[in-house]
Amino acid sequence: MYIFKSMNKEDANKIVNWHYEGDYSFYDMESDPEDLEEFLKPKNWKDRYFSVYREQELVGFFSFNKQDDTIVIGLGMRPDLTGKGLGNDFLKEGLEFGKRKFNANKFSLAVATFNKRAIKAYKKIGFKPLDTFSQETNGGKYEFLNMEKKI
Repeated sequence: MYIFKSMNKEDANKIVNWHYEGDYSFYDMESDPEDLEEFLKPKNWKDRYFSVYREQELVGFFSFNKQDDTIVIGLGMRPDLTGKGLGNDFLKEGLEFGKRKFNANKFSLAVATFNKRAIKAYKKIGFKPLDTFSQETNGGKYEFLNMEKKI
């Protein structure tokens, strides 16, 4: 259903121009200059950032960062596709891709605690809450929830 391709300049430029509504504008790439700079560097793309396509259309991205025996993931879905029940399949296929590509059996992620919609989706596919932490980002201090899933 979803096709994962190595990130390229064209896709990266499209993704950084995605804009989310309301509180979710927190996830606009330009909201965090450090993350934006890292995302736009081609040297960071190889085996880390992947564009996700569905029917020839860019629909999202995943990042994978190996830390010890865990793959830390980041992800984003195109704003017009969020909140439509597509997240579970998107997440499952991303994890399957990560499992195959990196021979992973444990994934973790951090999600802003205000993002109840994402937390619900992560729990639904088996992520377990671990702990919370505060971090300064995007011009403010926010609380995040660490979550983990063993395959």
